[in-house]
Amino acid sequence: MLKRSMLLLALLLFGLSAWGEKAGEWRQIYNGKDFTGWEHVGPGKFVIENGLLKTEGGMGLLWYTKQKLGNCKIRVVWKLGTENANGGIFIRIPTEPREEWMPVHYGYEVQVDNSQDDWHYTGVLYSLTKALAKPGKPAGEWNTTEITLDGTRTIVHVNGVKVTDYVEGQDVPARTKDYEPYRGPRPEYGYIGLQNHSAQDLVYYKEVAVKPLK
Repeated sequence: MLKRSMLLLALLLFGLSAWGEKAGEWRQIYNGKDFTGWEHVGPGKFVIENGLLKTEGGMGLLWYTKQKLGNCKIRVVWKLGTENANGGIFIRIPTEPREEWMPVHYGYEVQVDNSQDDWHYTGVLYSLTKALAKPGKPAGEWNTTEITLDGTRTIVHVNGVKVTDYVEGQDVPARTKDYEPYRGPRPEYGYIGLQNHSAQDLVYYKEVAVKPLK
């Protein structure tokens, strides 16, 4: 019994150490100064302007290299630079991305775009889930997207309002366009990233934070 208790304690401490904080505490993974822990793939780039991540060109992806994320909450604070700008927050990317399309097809894109239909609106899993609400704010105003990765369940709130609640295996629409993601299961743990969609799509990000589920 004593050995078992010590093993459980060791596993708990290892888990907290791997996260770098206790359950319930947010950890900023973008430091507001440079690209430490992040790499870019694909055309275009991100630049840092007054502490904000700013998209330039594309389509590319800035992804977090230090660990795969799962059983956690991810908080991203962003704003559209122009009214119909398009971007995305990528989750559950199965392997390290070496080009921009693999995350599109094999991860999930949590949409950033207030101008699209119910299946492509801010907060949905792009082309896979239908928006439960449309709480996105207009260009120039800050939005908060909070993504919960709870095993095979993905929940997305935008500005405190639930937009997506999806569990792996639920029915999704058929894939009809070549730029839409392939259908199929995603991993419980995966890399995350931020998309720079094109030269016409300007999006700013000022916070990317994570915390493990309790």
